[in-house]
Amino acid sequence: MRRNEPADLEHDLVAVAQRQAARVTAPPHPVQVDAHGAAEAEHATGRERLSPDGEEVAERRPALEADDARGIERPEPPSAMRAHSDPRGHDRDTAVRKELEVEARAGPKRRLRAGRMDRGPRVVHRPHADRGRYEHVLHGIALLAVLCAAGCGGSGGSPTIAVQPARQFRLETLGFTRAGSHFNFSFRIVQPDGRALTKFRRGAGPHTGVHVIYIRRDLGAIVHHHPPVAADGSVHDSVGFPAAGPYRVVIDAYPQQVTPQPNFQLFTSVKVPGRYMPKPLPAAKATQGVDGYRFTLHGHPHLRAVEAGLLSFTVTKPDGSAARFTPWYGALAHAIFFRKGSLDYFHTHVCAPGAVGCTSVLGGAKVTGSSSKPGQLSVGVLVPVPGTWRLFLQCRADGRVLTAPFTLRVG
Repeated sequence: MRRNEPADLEHDLVAVAQRQAARVTAPPHPVQVDAHGAAEAEHATGRERLSPDGEEVAERRPALEADDARGIERPEPPSAMRAHSDPRGHDRDTAVRKELEVEARAGPKRRLRAGRMDRGPRVVHRPHADRGRYEHVLHGIALLAVLCAAGCGGSGGSPTIAVQPARQFRLETLGFTRAGSHFNFSFRIVQPDGRALTKFRRGAGPHTGVHVIYIRRDLGAIVHHHPPVAADGSVHDSVGFPAAGPYRVVIDAYPQQVTPQPNFQLFTSVKVPGRYMPKPLPAAKATQGVDGYRFTLHGHPHLRAVEAGLLSFTVTKPDGSAARFTPWYGALAHAIFFRKGSLDYFHTHVCAPGAVGCTSVLGGAKVTGSSSKPGQLSVGVLVPVPGTWRLFLQCRADGRVLTAPFTLRVG
């Protein structure tokens, strides 16, 4: 029979030689694991730097320690004992005496534990020290599990989360070539399913088919066309540019569909060869002369972004009489707006009384321009953002297409 002797853990536990990984040193003494100890696991460290995330704290702490997730500081036990000790060195406080007795009884038990592997500070891992961060981690794990359950899977391989690109219409340029003094620009619109868009709104009114607008970068020149659409959805436009330089091309399409927003825009750019000398935007003026015709803006408009407004114009012929408008691209007049710098775009129309398909829409707002008398134009304004805008007012009078530019301030 074996005698009942006190266990000497330092002799009963034997270190077993194991294969060492790179830069890992086996401890020289065994370490006792207390299964009934606190939930905080202690890890001895060598010369590794402490983690900066605040979830591990060195055992050697300053006098005040931020030990709560909310940042509330509490004193160290030695500081507490000194705070409650008698100035003459006598510990008379009952709570302090009990604490010292507990520490005294714990001394022999501590001596049974294996010694420290080194003299460096030990690191106490506190997995729940930052409760806020821990809750965010749990929420992130839960969200990841939901996403994997919804979109992950397949046979073989590690599960991944695939974010599909947005399905949208895109512009496919087929060519931009020079033919004498003109250029041929060809394109088609590709639907989200990869097929060419072939069905466009047709009939009376200006909001049909495809509008192609070429605007020079400095807003000094504009070309506006409504080219036909071929059966396969391709569009071929022959354009003569008034000046060289970089142009932005706006493809304003009206597909045959029923949606709150009847049209959408696609954009590209072309560069017309030649010397480009950008010009500053002219100041706002109430009157513009074009080929002997006189366009006059009446009143002092106070325009605001995303708010419907109206501008009143009169157009007179060279002899001073009122101009007579004839329909051009489905409207008596077209009002094309571009913002200085960003080249934001909006397009409204002026139609005869009772005409259909003349209303322009932006979000939940609508505007409709009208012309009830010769030489008079009521132009709807509905631009998306404030800034300095250039209005190109276009109409056909006496068989001639006229373009009158105006500078507008929108608040």
